Amino acid sequence: MKVILTHEESENLFLVAMCNALGYMTGYGLELEYNEEEYNKARKEGLCYEDVLLEMLRNGGTLTFNDIECDGEYTKTITIQDVHDKVAETPLNHLMDAINEEGDADTSDAILQTVFFGEVVFG
Repeated sequence: MKVILTHEESENLFLVAMCNALGYMTGYGLELEYNEEEYNKARKEGLCYEDVLLEMLRNGGTLTFNDIECDGEYTKTITIQDVHDKVAETPLNHLMDAINEEGDADTSDAILQTVFFGEVVFG
C-alpha cells in the first residue's frame, strides 16, 4: 500500500516529527547543521525553532545531519523536495500513526530518518 501525501501534508508531518524527535538524532551521533544566514532570514516573530527550520527549506535552504561519530558515513543533506518525496516512504505503521495523530517520539524518529536516509537506520 502506498500513501500519497500533498506537499502541505508532508511538510506538516515533517514539522511534527522535528518537534517531537529532533533530539533523538543527536543521540545517534548526528549534529544538525544549517546556514546561519538562511536561518536568520527565515526567522519571524512567533515561530519556534522547528518552524524556522521548515521555513528555511521552503525558501530553498538545506538541513544537514553531520555524522560526528562514524567518519561521515551518515552525513546527509536535505531540501524541501526530500520532505515532499520521502515522508510518504516512512514505514507504513509509523506513517499511519502520524497521520492519525497517534504517533509518539518513535514515530517522529522514523519519519526524520526516512527523510534524511531513505530508511530507518538507527533504532
